[in-house]
Amino acid sequence: MTVTTSSIENTRYYVVHPLDDVPEQKCCPDGLGAMQMSKSVKASLIVLRAYLLLIVGLALFRLLVMIGLLGHHVGH
Repeated sequence: MTVTTSSIENTRYYVVHPLDDVPEQKCCPDGLGAMQMSKSVKASLIVLRAYLLLIVGLALFRLLVMIGLLGHHVGH
C-alpha cells in the first residue's frame, strides 16, 4: 500500500497580531477619481440621504419640544 502526502499537510500558517506585524503600504486614493454608479444606486443614495435628514430633523424637533423651546402645545 502506498501513502502519498500532499504539500498542504506540510504547510504551516502562523498567526501574527496586527500590532506585531510589519506595516503594509496603504493605497493612495488621490488618482482614483469618481466612482461609477448606476441610476438605481444614485437614487438609493439620494433616498437614504433624505431619510437620514428627516430622522435628524425629527430628533431635533423632539429635543426642542422636550427642552420647552417650542412651547407645550406643539408637542402634545
